[in-house]
Amino acid sequence: MRKQHSIWPYAIVTFIYFIVGFLTTVNEQLQAPLKVTFLKEAGSYSNTLTTSISFFFFLGYLINSTLGSKWVNRFGYKNTIIRGLLFIISGLCFYMLSTWVGLHYPHYVIQVSDVVVPYGFIIFIMGSFLMGTSAAVIQVVVNPYVASYELAGTNDVQRLNITTGINSIGTTSAPFFVTVIMFSGISIESIQIQQLLLPLAGLIFCVLVVTLFTLKIPIPDIADTRSTDSTLLPRSMWSFQHFALGVAAIFFYVGTEVAIGANLNLYAFELLESGYPVTFFGSTELIIAGRDLGIHALLSTLYWGGFLVGRLASSFLKNVSARNQLIATTSLASILVVVAMVSNNIWFLVAIGLLHSSMWSCIYSLSIKGLKQYTSKASGIFISAVFGGAVFTLLQGGLADWFGSWRWTWTLSLVCELLMLGYALVGSRPREQDIIS
Repeated sequence: MRKQHSIWPYAIVTFIYFIVGFLTTVNEQLQAPLKVTFLKEAGSYSNTLTTSISFFFFLGYLINSTLGSKWVNRFGYKNTIIRGLLFIISGLCFYMLSTWVGLHYPHYVIQVSDVVVPYGFIIFIMGSFLMGTSAAVIQVVVNPYVASYELAGTNDVQRLNITTGINSIGTTSAPFFVTVIMFSGISIESIQIQQLLLPLAGLIFCVLVVTLFTLKIPIPDIADTRSTDSTLLPRSMWSFQHFALGVAAIFFYVGTEVAIGANLNLYAFELLESGYPVTFFGSTELIIAGRDLGIHALLSTLYWGGFLVGRLASSFLKNVSARNQLIATTSLASILVVVAMVSNNIWFLVAIGLLHSSMWSCIYSLSIKGLKQYTSKASGIFISAVFGGAVFTLLQGGLADWFGSWRWTWTLSLVCELLMLGYALVGSRPREQDIIS
């Protein structure tokens, strides 16, 4: 009989994951304000450069996720999560430096043809890379720890859904933090870069307190979830077919999840500037004067709030398999993307947040099934696939500049949803030789 653990280490790891969700969405929500403050002279590449903020954030996942896995194997879960928190502090310090340079040296720029990029913006995307690295390192801890940490009356998918649900509280509250705390709910044309300084200082202080607190509390390791220097793993991770295909599935999942979350506001700007009414399912018009940030906070909050509602609801679906959940959600999401493009109605994209909510937990659970001592190494590789958020966000921004519109760029999301559906139907079934006894 397996030992049931105390809830406190699970709660601590979950709270740190809340911080990751909050700061990830803060990073995304700063795209539109930074487009106005830093990229006024970016010419025809304004959307591409704006989405590079998300690109560099998720580039941190690709380059440094295996670093987190190595740290888990060598130093354990607690020491690795401390290192992740220190990366957060470093990234926030770069954000502050970016703001300071933008405020005091606005004429320090790089110019290529008609495209002008300030040094402050370049420093910001360097900070974005560090923030992505921190998120990658912490997620390498969170996913295997939560999935393997035995709590009475729960299974692995439930625990993952609860943890990601708390993460969604962070992502849901972040848009209003940016709108109300950072920019005081003002029109976007009135934003001043120096408004970032005090909120960023507050965030640095809070994360520092959490780091010092985490140093003082016990976060025990879990047996048989990580290898040590003396452990020989005879098989390549890519020889596990259901895991390899799961990595591909998460690449496309994060691609569409982040593209919608990050670019939804830019699509809303386009609709409002063109005079197109933002209607709520054809019945209620949302009238917004000018380019106020309120509508963008509302859209993002509803999208990420769908994650919160969906993940909390999924935590009660103990008897519904991860595979069946993934089949249902990807099928419905595909339909909503098509309807959103045909009707040019942004609210159908917002609704997809509810369906995206449980996909991560389902794909991760299906991918690591039966891996045992390969789990921590698998988690590091798995997290690197989050780079899909960089690829599809930037690609969509480039297509928007090319098409001159965001409307049909959501075809990328449709492709992602259909490929995930294929994984649920076929690729998620582990072969007999891929179950470690």
